[in-house]
Amino acid sequence: MTARQIADLVDGELIGSAGVDLVSAAPVRKALPDQLSFWQRGHANDQLPETRAGCVIVDERTQAPGITLILVHDPRRAFAKALRAIFPCEAIEWSAATSADISSSASLGPGVSVGAHAVIGAGAAVGEGTLVGPNAFIGPSAVVGNNCRLHPGSKVYGNARLGDRVVLHAGAVIGSQGFGLVFADDHYELFPQMGGVRIGDDVEVGANACVDRGTLGNTVVGSGSKLDNLVHIGHNCQIGSHVVMAAQVGLSGGVVVEDYAVLGGQAGIGERAQIGARAQLGGQTGLLPGKRLDAGGSYWGTPARPLREQLGRQARVGRLPRIFAEIRRLRARIGNLEDH
Repeated sequence: MTARQIADLVDGELIGSAGVDLVSAAPVRKALPDQLSFWQRGHANDQLPETRAGCVIVDERTQAPGITLILVHDPRRAFAKALRAIFPCEAIEWSAATSADISSSASLGPGVSVGAHAVIGAGAAVGEGTLVGPNAFIGPSAVVGNNCRLHPGSKVYGNARLGDRVVLHAGAVIGSQGFGLVFADDHYELFPQMGGVRIGDDVEVGANACVDRGTLGNTVVGSGSKLDNLVHIGHNCQIGSHVVMAAQVGLSGGVVVEDYAVLGGQAGIGERAQIGARAQLGGQTGLLPGKRLDAGGSYWGTPARPLREQLGRQARVGRLPRIFAEIRRLRARIGNLEDH
């Protein structure tokens, strides 16, 4: 694509050579004359680094004579859009391999592609254009929407319903048994997990992530939410729309996460806790059972506290060695005065 074509695509203002041809992309410091890059102002540096890039997407205030620029409001977002145009998603077609086990009562829409050794159970429904990878599993009576992509080894239990354009990466499991137990005398017994899972449209579930089915009702993941690798969603959790969870986040049963919340890596959420809309949790934040975090706040630490409060606590803890040393000196001086 030319710089002009990319500028038009991202609704940016082109400064420099409109005809430069861009065939790939690279970081700004490593880019070559046939590559696109982007740069966003940092807190410590407002100057565009030296670059050989053929074109750089930058924010509207940036000036760099001699470099072809595309000025936009949000360089990162515009660069992502340009990348999708330069490198369109690879078309994958898994034909209905002879080794696939597809029930005669399953319903497959037009253009469904099924890889080797995949299993589609009795009464399952798979929507138009969906790709079912090798060794993937769709259980009896499960519903998978249109244009979904189930990568190799992903699993959809029969109690699950997936919306359109859902992506399950390798090893993801939707609808597995929740961790419901009852202690009886001297041992644990299973509390039957009879519910299901409901996944909205445009949800992406990372590799080896798990969404457990509900105990009686459904576990819900709202449209547009993105779960990273190794995320665990416990039974009966209610996840809103456009929620983002980084790797190794763990939610106990019955947790409510409202729309647009962001959970950093390894955050741990106790049962029946609630996280308000657009709240942001830093990495390894721990929220105790039954607690609630207000909408729009930023939180960190265990137990979770407002970010500024937690940073203040950390700073005070860091000063403790100096405070203890000062106390020892004062005690010594008092002891000397008492001796005299």
